[in-house]
Amino acid sequence: MTKHGVVLGPEDAIVAAAAAARHFSFPPPRTGGDSCRKLAAQVDLGAAVMGSWLDSMKASSPRHRLMAPLPGAADAEHDDWMERHPSALDRFDVLAAAAKGKQVAVFLDYDGTLSPIVEDPDRAVMTDEMREAVRGVAARFPTAIVSGRCCDKVFGFVRLAELYYAGSHGMDIRGPTADPNHHGKEAKSVLCQPASEFLPVIEEVYGALVEQVEASIPGAKVENNKFCLSVHFRCVEEAAWGALFEQVRSVLKDYPGLRLTQGRKVLEVRPMIKWDKGKALEFLLDSLGYAERSDVFPIYIGDDRTDEDAFKVLRSRGQGAGILVSKFPKETSASFSLREPGEVRDFLRRLVDANA
Repeated sequence: MTKHGVVLGPEDAIVAAAAAARHFSFPPPRTGGDSCRKLAAQVDLGAAVMGSWLDSMKASSPRHRLMAPLPGAADAEHDDWMERHPSALDRFDVLAAAAKGKQVAVFLDYDGTLSPIVEDPDRAVMTDEMREAVRGVAARFPTAIVSGRCCDKVFGFVRLAELYYAGSHGMDIRGPTADPNHHGKEAKSVLCQPASEFLPVIEEVYGALVEQVEASIPGAKVENNKFCLSVHFRCVEEAAWGALFEQVRSVLKDYPGLRLTQGRKVLEVRPMIKWDKGKALEFLLDSLGYAERSDVFPIYIGDDRTDEDAFKVLRSRGQGAGILVSKFPKETSASFSLREPGEVRDFLRRLVDANA
């Protein structure tokens, strides 16, 4: 798993590791890639039911997830989930064996993956140690940040010019502005903005949401991510979540070209186009010249519902590995898991050390 396809670990690691787990299977079976299936939170605004949205909003709250019904049942659920989605650190040799002789490419979410989830999204800074880990990976493999944030904002946090950046859930993709030493290839200038026609309406809705939501719901924060908007309710009292949702929906009822989705303690307003982090992943693989190659091993690490689109792409391709960052069991198309950003940093360091 190196720049030149050098082996990182023993080839028989897959067999040994698979025998040790009842449910875990890797590489994951190829799926039909049903792109028409949407996540539960991505429902049509006209059919949205307040109760289901509130339940979904509560489910995204770590506090609610900690309220397990019974300790024994919670332990059993967690153990079963970990067998199906084992730690990418504990099974690093499995990943190494699967990537033997293949070209690795690394794709990383930002919030909750490279930085912790914080109350103020403007303070979601990454540590210097994490930055060095990402820099080390980018020196060896093509590396991209795929985030719901706008490109400029996430670049301001990461500050690494040798990376690819896919902001606004992949609706704003830019190539490296510095030579990333991409395996002897010249750095490519990538630019993809499939929702550019929506910029005026996004600006208009942003102003309306600031005026109606921020002004009336204490703790609510509306963030302009250029091609999408984020309505953060992390600091909003739970009793006001229903009012917040209704106000957002009231604004959007006059904009049929926009849709509402949900992430971790955030409502996302996006253009009604067939584009998501999965599409961004496919675009980047194609831009790198990897779309039709069978000797590619993409690694995608993310913590949010929006990252599931990318995990599903990997499964449909039958390539690479999706790694979910979560301390709690939840439905996912990822094959592996990591608990928090500190473990992501350690995993990235292992990638670097294996290619020293």
